[in-house]
Amino acid sequence: MTEQRVAVITGSTKGIGKAIARRLAHDDCDIVLNYRSDDESAQAALRDLEGLPGKAVAVKADVSVSDEASRLIDAAVRSFGRLDILVNNVGPFLTRPLVQTSDEEWRSILDSNLSSAFYCARAALRIMRKARTGSIINIGALNVEHSPVGVFEAPAYYVAKSGLIMLTRSLARSEGPFNIRVNAVNPGFIETEAYDHYHDEHKAAWAKMIPLGRLGTPEEVAEAVAFLASERARYVTGAVLHVHGGLWV
Repeated sequence: MTEQRVAVITGSTKGIGKAIARRLAHDDCDIVLNYRSDDESAQAALRDLEGLPGKAVAVKADVSVSDEASRLIDAAVRSFGRLDILVNNVGPFLTRPLVQTSDEEWRSILDSNLSSAFYCARAALRIMRKARTGSIINIGALNVEHSPVGVFEAPAYYVAKSGLIMLTRSLARSEGPFNIRVNAVNPGFIETEAYDHYHDEHKAAWAKMIPLGRLGTPEEVAEAVAFLASERARYVTGAVLHVHGGLWV
């Protein structure tokens, strides 16, 4: 009988992270949800996983802090005895031109989007290397490998997400000999709770830019993550999978 896989997903009580957790639970993974402060959303996310094949726990930890990230990984191993999948999903967005970005905002965005992935991956690799297996999937961003005009409006965010792609490729090289695969998913316009404050006309304008004619769903990003985490992708590492409806084709 195949052993149950264990997946840690950072920032996984809302939006894309929550959809990823649910999709991996459908694939018989035990799930470690992660959140920073919203206890109510964490409990709702746990309830959402009830009845699915995998078991689930929620761990409150600010993964932009090294010790907290290590505590999250330790909690996963303590809860389920192993770690097979790490999804570095957490990462808030900041729309602010560079000259208006404060030191605190710059550090916060880089720590949340990039340092968090470094801290979690470093802690996870100590477990995965011993087991000589594992999959790490980093959630990037729409504009990382292109240069549309919108990038200048959020430089801290896109610098961090660009670094995340370089981290993905670096780890894919260094961890391949340990049978650990490291990939990334770059979502496009994905309609999550964060999009609720945008007017319908803004969403309609974005949809017109997209060859498939609509915004994406968190579940569609989750499907890409599930593929990369699975044995179906056992020869895929160092890849960046774009889930944007053909926006930059």
